[in-house]
Amino acid sequence: MTIATSKPQTYTAEEYLALEVESELRHEYRTGEIVEMTGGTPAHNKLSSALNALLWFGLRKKPYTVFVTDQRLWIPAVDLYTYPDVMVVADPLGLKPGRKDTVINPILIAETLSRSTQNYDRGDKFVHYRTIDSFQEYILIDQYRPFVEHHVKQSEHQWLLTEYQGVDTSFSLVSVPVEIALADLYEGIEFEPAEESNSEVG
Repeated sequence: MTIATSKPQTYTAEEYLALEVESELRHEYRTGEIVEMTGGTPAHNKLSSALNALLWFGLRKKPYTVFVTDQRLWIPAVDLYTYPDVMVVADPLGLKPGRKDTVINPILIAETLSRSTQNYDRGDKFVHYRTIDSFQEYILIDQYRPFVEHHVKQSEHQWLLTEYQGVDTSFSLVSVPVEIALADLYEGIEFEPAEESNSEVG
């Protein structure tokens, strides 16, 4: 017996943007589909906020803008609209033509990993991000242990991955003049046992 499955409803980008402006929740737009972005754990939010603060202080009075969580990004090559956890944009700010609320030219993007999103963040999402000409640096932050994956663009088709582990470790960013100490990034984070964190969905 074959079980019939209904196709998800599809929308134009214009329909998505009209709905998103009125929505209290954030959604991604992926090739016609609107996907709700679930809320994160306190650790997820604290880590994203900590990185945002470290970048903001490090780049204060410099020609960069730092965004956290609620800033929409458009990736024209794949017509994807999404909300990275943290973005850095070099001034002047680039906006999608005809929009005042959607940026297009990040140089650095960071995502705090969760059980439900880590494969997407490491996989298809990173592939999509790499189609952005201005994009140079990608940071993936593990919320379950002090561990950071740092990707730096070397050439058009080459990226270098360096891993940093432990709160006694620090690393320097390449696209902006900031050094990140994992002790500062993970300050105040209480790590959950693995079996408890499996129920997290954000």
